[in-house]
Amino acid sequence: MAETNRQIVLDRLPQGDKLAPEHFRLIETVCPTAGTGEVLLRTRYISLDAANRAWMQGATYRSALESGQVMAGGALAEVAVSNVPHLKVGDTVFGDTGWQDYAVVPGKRLSKLPAMEPITHLLSIYGVAGLTAYFGLLECGNPQAGETVVVSAAAGSVGSIAGQIAKIKGCKVVGIAGGAEKGRWLVEELGFDVALDYKGGGLRQQMKEAVPEGIDVYFDNTGGEIFETCLFAMKNFGRIACCGAVSQYDGAAPPHGPRGIPGLIVTKRLTLRGFVVMDFESQRDAALIELQGWVASGQLKVQEDIIEGLENTPAALIGLLNGENRGKRMVKVD
Repeated sequence: MAETNRQIVLDRLPQGDKLAPEHFRLIETVCPTAGTGEVLLRTRYISLDAANRAWMQGATYRSALESGQVMAGGALAEVAVSNVPHLKVGDTVFGDTGWQDYAVVPGKRLSKLPAMEPITHLLSIYGVAGLTAYFGLLECGNPQAGETVVVSAAAGSVGSIAGQIAKIKGCKVVGIAGGAEKGRWLVEELGFDVALDYKGGGLRQQMKEAVPEGIDVYFDNTGGEIFETCLFAMKNFGRIACCGAVSQYDGAAPPHGPRGIPGLIVTKRLTLRGFVVMDFESQRDAALIELQGWVASGQLKVQEDIIEGLENTPAALIGLLNGENRGKRMVKVD
């Protein structure tokens, strides 16, 4: 076992500016030791999500990050030392390791994951990304066959899966992504009916042409102007699943929130529901069975974006926030 532990520390918090490499620092320290009831984990694949940036802004469903801390994040990890009976050396788990080679985690927070090839599917389609898409769309959006579903950040880890599930359920699916190349990928590879380019300008006009009849379900990953555009295009009794707001996380605060919300929600009788994937923990096993069936049948395609090297994690997160990735972005630590 290594004697040193590489860590990426949040050197200073962004103060109204966009996240940049200088906000992080790579250090080396002594490898930690697991105590009673604890497990020493060797990090293998670090999950990157827009939420990593949101944690720098204040408390969410977890404590706010502070300068000098090891950058927070979940990861697929291998048990290196176990002081609990339900885990043994070599087991694979998902844990809150942070951005480092080794981490000590209470054993009660960990469960052994099944053997799988590729192992990265445990972080993408069968991990937080896949389950977030599944529950956000089906439990919060409640799409019905024949309805129109719009998904923002549609080429990302959650959006690409949510859109495919909507197609499986018999919906017309419109994806919003940045650039013509991503749009072609959504339509030609993932089976979306239409792709809109928010970088191309005129999104409201694009939306009117794509869904003149309006939107039944909107899966929101972005917030901001895209949320506002979709809000005005909703049908009566439409449903909005509020998953994230990546457009609001990085940089200065927006000059205003979405306009016209009270009137639109009332007159259109809209339902907006925010959620986090932990809300549906009791339904997790049933969801995984259905996701596995769709993958096995070829109805659901898995796209992963793997970056090599712990030292490249800050740049990989910055790239994700700038929309570089297709599908689930993660970092292979070694």
